Amino acid sequence: MKKSKEKDAEKVRRRWVISITLLAFFISVFMSLFSDIVLKKSNIIVAFIILIIIILIGILFDIIGVSVTVADEKPFHSMASSKVKGARSSLVLIKNASKVSSVCNDVVGDICGIISGSSAAFIVTQVGDIGFIDTALFAVILSGIVAAMTIGGKAVGKEFAIQNSRHIIKLMGKIVSIFIERKN
Repeated sequence: MKKSKEKDAEKVRRRWVISITLLAFFISVFMSLFSDIVLKKSNIIVAFIILIIIILIGILFDIIGVSVTVADEKPFHSMASSKVKGARSSLVLIKNASKVSSVCNDVVGDICGIISGSSAAFIVTQVGDIGFIDTALFAVILSGIVAAMTIGGKAVGKEFAIQNSRHIIKLMGKIVSIFIERKN
């Protein structure tokens, strides 16, 4: 009986790894394609705005991933018993914290990091074509700015997520409930 449960658990883990890998692939392809199409049709200012949006998306999902890992179930049980909208969805998020965190921090966060790098490279080539500044110098400076914004933003975001996890997960529960909870 014990070996059967271990086999079942291993099968669930393998299925999760395959699912998350495929999810990462498809999200990455979609986001890369979308950003590539938009960047090619935009000027440098719009490209910078897109780059900042991509960095902010990575930070936002990092906040969600951290929040779900530190959130306490107890207040959501009481909210669910009082039929507070989104409380049941919040509990689902918390009970699946490792998976939610993996999707938010690893899949979306890492993809945003990769796409912000390719977006920065696109901007470097556009600036290089203008001849405004030495391309190598600009690439180094822009890489530093992107790294600083991402790392600094995530550092601030983690502290915010830890301090406000209940509110963040309550909001996420309300958003998720739009898609998964049945209307009563």
